[in-house]
Amino acid sequence: MTSQQQMNQPVIFLSEGSKRVQGRDALSINIMIGKAVAEAVKTTLGPKGRDKMIVDELGDVTITNDGATILSQMSIDHPIGKMMVEIAKTQDDQVGDGTTTVVVLAGGLLQKAEQLLSEGIHPTTIIKGYRDAAKKAKELFTEVADKISPTDKALVKEIAKTSMTGKSSEMSEELSDLVLKAITEVTEKKDNVWVVDRDSIKVEKKAGGSLDDSRLVQGIVLDKERVHTGMPKEVKDARIALLDVALEIKSPETDTKVQISSPDQLQEFLDQEEKMLKNMVDTVKKAGATVLICQKGIDDIAQHFLAKEGIFAVRRVKKSDLDKLAKATGGTIVSRINDLTKKDLGFATSVHEEKIGGEEMTFIEKCKNPKAVTILLRGGSEHVIDEAERSINDAIGSTTASLEDGLIVSGGGSCEIEVALKLRNYAQSVGGREQLAIEAFADVLEIIPKTLAESAGMDPIDALVDLRAKHKGKEGKYVGVDVYAGKTANMKEKKVMEPLRIKLQAVTSAAEVTEMILRIDDIIAGVGKSAGPGMGPGGMPGGMGGEMGMD
Repeated sequence: MTSQQQMNQPVIFLSEGSKRVQGRDALSINIMIGKAVAEAVKTTLGPKGRDKMIVDELGDVTITNDGATILSQMSIDHPIGKMMVEIAKTQDDQVGDGTTTVVVLAGGLLQKAEQLLSEGIHPTTIIKGYRDAAKKAKELFTEVADKISPTDKALVKEIAKTSMTGKSSEMSEELSDLVLKAITEVTEKKDNVWVVDRDSIKVEKKAGGSLDDSRLVQGIVLDKERVHTGMPKEVKDARIALLDVALEIKSPETDTKVQISSPDQLQEFLDQEEKMLKNMVDTVKKAGATVLICQKGIDDIAQHFLAKEGIFAVRRVKKSDLDKLAKATGGTIVSRINDLTKKDLGFATSVHEEKIGGEEMTFIEKCKNPKAVTILLRGGSEHVIDEAERSINDAIGSTTASLEDGLIVSGGGSCEIEVALKLRNYAQSVGGREQLAIEAFADVLEIIPKTLAESAGMDPIDALVDLRAKHKGKEGKYVGVDVYAGKTANMKEKKVMEPLRIKLQAVTSAAEVTEMILRIDDIIAGVGKSAGPGMGPGGMPGGMGGEMGMD
């Protein structure tokens, strides 16, 4: 074989049956998948956005328009689709709202990148342009932001309301009131910085009644009942013992044999066990506790002794709830019963059992240090309260981000239009081919107001032209899409405000995931054992060709 023939011989280094897609084909497939995922959630954006119904393999139904929930419930096989799910989860974790926005922006950036690639612009040039544009966009969003203080309660309420209008618009007034009260309770100033302890807000849901029946409890609500009917139903000025140890006799850890040769010995054995449980209850009583909250189990005999002593006891309480109780009541969680003293007890004005939705629940109210509160959600069905819970969590995330950063922007797509206009001016000063990528980034930001207009039944092109014209005028930066009136309006006057953090995180995540996708020029999928989860027939990533599976 000549050296020329050797050079022309293809080198095979992959196992037989492996699949490989290279170059522009790989990029096209990845962009197509990213766009398809974004398209799937795009219609859920804004107050007039539509809902999605997702049915899993067990037949359980989820009805929502929360981007992160939709994507996490969908069975997306393709690795690029999973990357889009990840950015929605990150947005949810970091801010709590704007999950649809970040996916729509990423899909838009990929679509624009596809157009630029078809014009012969290299992926590296697009990546550099997008990176510069994202950096500049974040600076511009910060420039157009307004300040907010926790003392401005009306504005804080409006931020909560804006956040949940897409999900529970009919009840956004009442639910945003609950969020405002809850946030006010858990916000405090540390070193001249406002800190909101989100973990101190518990959301408890119970089907039955209507959303109108939802309320804020100044304390903790446990989805548990007292362990014995002989215990009091209500305890005033309760002194609360918090235990993360069981009131039970431990079984020996190694194999143990107990030999009993007479009935007397058996009785003695049982009496000893009873005595040990009685001593545990006596220790609780001696410490002065009138309420016992236990993370683990309570033996039937111990329940009897606790009832005789008039102590209200609850068992198998979640660790997170026990931590909240410790914070609210001022008590200390004790791991050894014998170590329990009066100093470890927490205090609450009232501990009582109440029937909610046909089930007993324990209310621990008006605590010593009410820095932990519970929002008790009611609703006509499980689906309604599940969506209400997602709304509440989004609203808590938005208000928390606003107060901690102290900066907010106007909604309705107004800040996106303002930043897009300024970004185009910046693009002209950059020059070179990167300029086209920066202008494309500006176009993508305008997808948000365009989609809002579309979902409100407006003509998206007319709305966009109108917004651009008004933003060039004085006080134009607040003009956005009023989805209820079906026209453009001043969003600040309409009190449609959002935290700055939503925009910054969305721009960062969307730009980064797009950059990562554009860098890929080779997809290699093995066969057999090497084809892991998410791999479709022939070893290629599942969902090739823009398909997405749904359980």
